[in-house]
Amino acid sequence: MKVVILAGGLGTRISEETKTKPKPMVKIGNMPIIWHIMKRYSDYGMNDFIICCGYKSNILKEFFLKLLLKKFDSKIINENVIKIKAEISEPWNVTLVDTGLNSMTGGRLKRIKEHVKDETFCFTYGDTLNDLNINSLIEFHKKNKTLATVTACIPPEKYGVLDIKNEKVIDFKEKKKSEKNWVNGGFFVLEPRIFSFIEDDSTAWENEPMKKLVSLGELSAFKHTGFYQPMDTLNDKNYLEKLWKEENVPWKNKI
Repeated sequence: MKVVILAGGLGTRISEETKTKPKPMVKIGNMPIIWHIMKRYSDYGMNDFIICCGYKSNILKEFFLKLLLKKFDSKIINENVIKIKAEISEPWNVTLVDTGLNSMTGGRLKRIKEHVKDETFCFTYGDTLNDLNINSLIEFHKKNKTLATVTACIPPEKYGVLDIKNEKVIDFKEKKKSEKNWVNGGFFVLEPRIFSFIEDDSTAWENEPMKKLVSLGELSAFKHTGFYQPMDTLNDKNYLEKLWKEENVPWKNKI
């Protein structure tokens, strides 16, 4: 099954890191976050990747073409598409597609339609890590037989909670998860019919396409209560970096 990864946004909320590189190229440890995401899929036997490039796409291309050149065979199809096949370090087939500088998430997804053809495929954001069991996700999607499945996650609370009585703090509760609010955690499984719900480059996948799927009863939610951490801000990046340095890495597979 092919895996489509969004890697073309500006990453403005983490501009400290993204002035010189696209957000998926921000490093956790010694490798960019997109590599960690790909490793997660690869551990489940999914090695055919389509990367939706946009902002500073040359950095992504250089990563795959130069840094890993000794480990990959590459083929430039045209100015917008580069195919890379790994033979040594990772058993990966990587297709890098320019999906426009200003395209929205849905527009980027629609631009790679020809590369997934008529097959069920996975789709996710290039800035989010988790310890999701991807095999269970795919089996859930097959069982529910909807056009789309989203991984529903519980976001970590951003702030500790103060318990106050008579103007005195009587308890302080650290950040914790609450099942009150499930969020879009990425890691979708999609049927090719979803492309008909995307109008053009200006379409955000999270708006009309997903709303239409909901109205038709064609969007299933796979609940994931384990580790989930998007890299939206520099604090998020530093937290992931801390986990890596401490060798406490939930997203490394334990199959």
